[in-house]
Amino acid sequence: MSARLLVAGTTSDAGKSVVTTALCRAYARRGIRVAPYKAQNMSNNSMVCADEAGTTAEIGRAQWIQALAARARPEPAMNPVLLKPGSDRRSHVVAMGKPAGTISSMDFARGRRHLATLAHDAFDDLASRYDLVIAEGAGSPTEINLRASDYVNMGLAQHARMPVVVVGDIDRGGVFAAFYGTVALLDAADQALVAGFVVNKFRGDERLLRPGLDAIEERTGRRVYGTLPWDAGLWLDSEDALDLESRRDQRSSDPLRVAVVRLPRVSNFTDVDALALEPGVDVRFVSDAQGLDDADLIVLPGTRTTIGDLAWLRARGLDTPIVSHARRGGAVLGICGGFQMLGRSITDEAGVEGDPGARVEGLGLLDVETRFEAEKVLRLPVGEALGHEVSGYEIHHGRVTVQGGEEFLGGAHAGSAWGTMWHGSLESDGFRRALLTEVAGRAGRELPSSDVSFATAREARIDLLADLAESHLDLDALLDLATSGPGRMRTLA
Repeated sequence: MSARLLVAGTTSDAGKSVVTTALCRAYARRGIRVAPYKAQNMSNNSMVCADEAGTTAEIGRAQWIQALAARARPEPAMNPVLLKPGSDRRSHVVAMGKPAGTISSMDFARGRRHLATLAHDAFDDLASRYDLVIAEGAGSPTEINLRASDYVNMGLAQHARMPVVVVGDIDRGGVFAAFYGTVALLDAADQALVAGFVVNKFRGDERLLRPGLDAIEERTGRRVYGTLPWDAGLWLDSEDALDLESRRDQRSSDPLRVAVVRLPRVSNFTDVDALALEPGVDVRFVSDAQGLDDADLIVLPGTRTTIGDLAWLRARGLDTPIVSHARRGGAVLGICGGFQMLGRSITDEAGVEGDPGARVEGLGLLDVETRFEAEKVLRLPVGEALGHEVSGYEIHHGRVTVQGGEEFLGGAHAGSAWGTMWHGSLESDGFRRALLTEVAGRAGRELPSSDVSFATAREARIDLLADLAESHLDLDALLDLATSGPGRMRTLA
């Protein structure tokens, strides 16, 4: 069996990642060897994976999750190009899991040919080793200003002669116009590969939707392969920051309040997902000082631009309330870049974020100093904290020197401030619970009992996605499409 399918979307955040994840698990259940793939991610949410020899690499978080859904080992070929935005005009490039310089906004129109070759070679490699490759597009396939250099959407589909289904988010409105326009704006050769549509996030009685589905099928000559219902519990480890508020989960009249500072270049914000699963814990993202007023725990998450986001934090007047909160005994947790901000100083010796040798003062809550070096650290550490085993992952240029306080997961703890270089540490259930218990004690309250398992909850979410796909999508028809191709498609004027 040799099958391939591209899941495109009418817009960013239309549900491409969700549908791809659902299909990966649904077909894996059937005993099919499935691999996820995304030629290029633009995201600061990433993950470390390792091969059998222990060699580490960095890929997009979404493809890592999709690999888990497919019950496959995550590997760089599943996300050969990862762009990590450092500013509005420049991104750091990760190619086949390793740093590969930078790319500017103008390079999207020219100068990406080497990345296209690398990405297509990776796809061909996966297709030779797996029965089915479910590829996820990026943004919209109808970004006609970028079509000449595209290797992620229709450029990939043409390379692999791969059929395309387009996902649309009906909750946003205008989904039928978006479906029709997505096809109509493509040239005839690209239209020939677009086989149909999937409606995402539908609320209500599907019978009310039927006239619209019939009309879009008649007018485009392409079928609708199903309609996935809205479900607020379906969020997954995301690749961008478009829907951060979805992590807010208040189930208590007087919850333990966790305020996560929403940094402009926040990265790996999925670190706090596990907190939102705990009963009696309310996680919210804040970007002003008022949002910190009633916090029991303030979290400074990771960031792609530590120095720049620290300057933003000060400009927004967030630095003083954070320091005051900690001085009063309130809990503060810094993760990776957020931890570095809690230290005494940060020096960019290698010019990783800008001017070589630039030095700024930190918030001074922890006696540590950070210097940036050119070589990126990728690790999958394990250890112990607060009496529990902990695992995580490291992705950073910063080298932290701890000069005081207690050791804490590659970082330091002093007073009511904790800092760690380990992303993902809060997914360790015993440790997470112990930390929250200490935070609650400092706030003078008790948490309700809990036996939450983050790994189990993640698997349950993936299985729920697959269940919904099996109930609401024509999986047999999609598999036949992936195997046989789109057939003869009508060209829209």
